[in-house]
Amino acid sequence: MTQAPHKAEPRWAELSDEIFESVEAGRKKAVDAVHKFVDEVSPAITDPSRRKAAIDAALDLAEELSAARIEFLRKVVRSAGQTFSKE
Repeated sequence: MTQAPHKAEPRWAELSDEIFESVEAGRKKAVDAVHKFVDEVSPAITDPSRRKAAIDAALDLAEELSAARIEFLRKVVRSAGQTFSKE
């Protein structure tokens, strides 16, 4: 009995996995950066309300940077998918 030929996964699917891994790595780096920032700011700013404002600003910045990176990578995947589907 002959086996059906194994169909290889499309290259764009591999690219999508790579992008997902990149997004996850970026998220972890952003969390680590915020932790380092908090560790540095906490002893330097003694007023709790100012400390909270600084930490909230850092969290907002990390969130915005992560969102921008995700949007960029979505566009890359979308573009790559269109390119590979034309081939």
